[in-house]
Amino acid sequence: MEQNRLRLSGKVAIVTGAGSSGPGFGTGKATSILLAREGAKVLLVDVVASRAEETLAIIEEEGGEASVFEADVTRSDDCRAMVDATIERYGAPSILFNNAAVNAVRGHTVADLEEDEWDRVMGINLKGVMLASGHTVPAMVEGGGGSIINVSSTAGIRGAGEVSYAVAKGGVISLTYSMAAHHGRDNIRVNCLIPGHLWTPMVSAGTNSPGGVPMTEEHRDLRRRAGALGTEGTAWDIAWAVVFLASDEARWISGAVLPVDAGTSVMLPVQMFQLT
Repeated sequence: MEQNRLRLSGKVAIVTGAGSSGPGFGTGKATSILLAREGAKVLLVDVVASRAEETLAIIEEEGGEASVFEADVTRSDDCRAMVDATIERYGAPSILFNNAAVNAVRGHTVADLEEDEWDRVMGINLKGVMLASGHTVPAMVEGGGGSIINVSSTAGIRGAGEVSYAVAKGGVISLTYSMAAHHGRDNIRVNCLIPGHLWTPMVSAGTNSPGGVPMTEEHRDLRRRAGALGTEGTAWDIAWAVVFLASDEARWISGAVLPVDAGTSVMLPVQMFQLT
């Protein structure tokens, strides 16, 4: 790898949810690979370590440096151990990509939502971001600063979708604002991505979706048409946005909430399906 041209040379990254739930590339897998291609050393964190082994194999085959660490982001001890492992293997983290998340599978509204499902979704999608960040920030401060990239969703800025998922993703945006305000003087930048309708292994296989039903071609086409660009996104679209926000090119960007959604967030509902 040509170190003199790499945008993230010398940086150390933690990626949560770095594995993939099926064949192909999810956001954690794609982002981990791009971070390594750009010169970062990457700790590949997943609640099931075996899911990240293919990510590791691809990175190593390309000459990058990474390793796998099993952790549950809803557990404070696991997040602490994750950061300790990063420091032991590579040094202080300078990049954190809070990617680990699940979809809601039960309870569309507050009237039919069960408490355990609320706790599960909020635990992983919001508490997990807080815990991973909370344990990473002190290490980043010791290392001179860094970049934290969180992941929300179009559901987090619209009143639609499963209520637990929407509330958790809305909370990630608020958490991003607070962290950016609190840790700017520590030379830590905190930003948030809002992915649109991506085609990923989790989506195509119906993993974590209500009933576990794979998406139909008709539904897939409706998702594509929802964006102003009328095109379907992939995990690589998110990965490139992460690389930019993690790099020194984004040194003056903090507290930003960036849609990566083909313009879905600017479309009125009546417009979404009038365009082909």
